[in-house]
Amino acid sequence: MKRGRLLLGLLNQAPAALFAAVLLAFALLSPKFLTAANLSNIAVQSASTAVVAIGMTFVLLTGGVDLSVGAVMFVAAAVAAKTALGGMSFGAAVALMLLVGTACGGLNALLVARLRLIPFVATLGTLYAGRGFSLWMTETRAMNLPDAFLQVGAARALGVPVPIWIFGITLAVAHAVLSRTPFGRQVYAVGWDAEGARKAGVRVGAILGSVYVAAGFCAAVGALLSLGQLGAVSPTFGVNKEFVAIAAAVLGGTSLFGGRGRVFPGTAVGALLMQSVENGLNILNADPYLYPLVISGIIFLAVAVDGARSALLQRLNRRPIRRDD
Repeated sequence: MKRGRLLLGLLNQAPAALFAAVLLAFALLSPKFLTAANLSNIAVQSASTAVVAIGMTFVLLTGGVDLSVGAVMFVAAAVAAKTALGGMSFGAAVALMLLVGTACGGLNALLVARLRLIPFVATLGTLYAGRGFSLWMTETRAMNLPDAFLQVGAARALGVPVPIWIFGITLAVAHAVLSRTPFGRQVYAVGWDAEGARKAGVRVGAILGSVYVAAGFCAAVGALLSLGQLGAVSPTFGVNKEFVAIAAAVLGGTSLFGGRGRVFPGTAVGALLMQSVENGLNILNADPYLYPLVISGIIFLAVAVDGARSALLQRLNRRPIRRDD
């Protein structure tokens, strides 16, 4: 039993160990990697993915999945572009953007929690609907936004880039909610055993709906951070972002089976790890075709660790049957 607990502890620390190994490897290969400027660049570039992945973590903890976050980013960005170019103020456009993202999350919540559709199917449908709606709205053309949006990516507060502040605040709030509130405990309970949670008095439907709303809001915030770097909305905006967000959460130790995972340091480490690998390969002038291969290898490793951890937990939690001879 003690040996199993020790192994479980090691598996739980695997994401942090992998992140440290990546940092050390690239630091040895290039003196430019661990400079303050480059580390700040990694944090800024990973902010959008990290925020979307934080919302995704809430969903994964309940045993669900949200495949629509990339499309929600596109919808929110398209609405912001249309309204801002139409004369709406920057503040009002951002507020509308966040409202649209939250509303899209609410639609997923309705499909999953109220109509009880399978999350994979429900969010796959909203993915196609959201992307089609956005392509219609933008007429499948790139739209350059006012300079105020670029200021989100370029501005600093107390010497720290604004995207890092937004990332940090989102992370702190999400961590506090999951670790220090009854709602957070109920999210874990639903993911671990939804029927048991229902019998214990947890409003499972409300919890399921809430996490999809949170994911929609985080997707809109992530879209704002992406616009701060790109300054434009293109027809490919947010494409495959859902898979990147899922990968970041899984790399950080969030279980695909629900009930286990943390946004801090877990998901944050996962997002930073993915960006660090891409940044390090770029510094080394590696073949760009290697990027997805290296990332996929790391994801496979994370999934293998998650599977081993789940199997070990089941074995440790299994009650031995007493035999009477």
